[in-house]
Amino acid sequence: MQRTLCVAPMMGCTDRHCRYLFRQLSANALLYSEMLTSGALLHGDAERLLEHTGDAPAVLQLGGSNPRELAEAAKLVEQFGYQEVNLNCGCPSDRVQQGGIGACLMGDPSLVAECYTAMSEAVNIPVTIKSRIGIDDQDDYPFFSDFVRHIYDAGCRHFQVHARKAVLSGLSPKENREIPPLKYDYVRQIQAEFPDTEFVLNGGIKTVEEVVQLLQHFPGVMLGRAPYHNPYLLAELESAIFKTKPVDRITALAAYRDYMIEQEAKGTHVKHMAKHLLGLFTGIPGARAFRRHLSTHMYRDDAKVSVVDDAVDLLQQPLSDVS
Repeated sequence: MQRTLCVAPMMGCTDRHCRYLFRQLSANALLYSEMLTSGALLHGDAERLLEHTGDAPAVLQLGGSNPRELAEAAKLVEQFGYQEVNLNCGCPSDRVQQGGIGACLMGDPSLVAECYTAMSEAVNIPVTIKSRIGIDDQDDYPFFSDFVRHIYDAGCRHFQVHARKAVLSGLSPKENREIPPLKYDYVRQIQAEFPDTEFVLNGGIKTVEEVVQLLQHFPGVMLGRAPYHNPYLLAELESAIFKTKPVDRITALAAYRDYMIEQEAKGTHVKHMAKHLLGLFTGIPGARAFRRHLSTHMYRDDAKVSVVDDAVDLLQQPLSDVS
């Protein structure tokens, strides 16, 4: 599995439509889903929740703390054609905390190891762990190392690490992405301690230049909000890392527009797909007008794919000049 460039799981963002758009911009990025709880899959509409197309390679991230339920959910993930299943040990949201999952799991590494074992024994695809480097006042390196050691001993060799601690009370999820200091040195140190294990670095990475520099020290990087707010960053990263010719925005949009028409015919409202386009023309004259038009019209009950066409018409340069 190629994990050099990853797009992080983001609630409310990386749904199947978003991943389809991202795939048009990067052939090699590993795309992560929003977190789905094991209970939602086992007791809800798994077929609807796991539906996806055209986004491979893709990872489904699970939230949960019951080894048996996670194993059953992982089986469903594999059956629906995802290339990897990931366990969330890093989300600090109140809703996740109420369920005792996400970042809370860092306080019980033995349980995480049990969950990993159950999941890995249930499927043939890779099982990976995404975590922070600590929680609350448990944020020194020995705590992080001990957490990794438990899961390593259970057999895990692939981790994605958001190199900040999670503050479980007093900070919002947004603040938890910004306020706790980044400690990339923890991830460098853990790599040295477990040299046969892959640690993908996540947190605070925003530019092509940062990615190129960090890849000299880490086997992979994971970006989140930066490519979501500016999807074309993925095309630039694809070119810089994999030395491919970057796809232009209009070609990517044309493919996504065809997808939108197909999905609209199946009953998907345009707003669920158009929202992922808001940042596509960042830096292009007329981008603000493009965003404003989409934001104003895509939520109408009678909105059609034509709202995207109308928004594109507001760009202040010929489409042939838009890279």
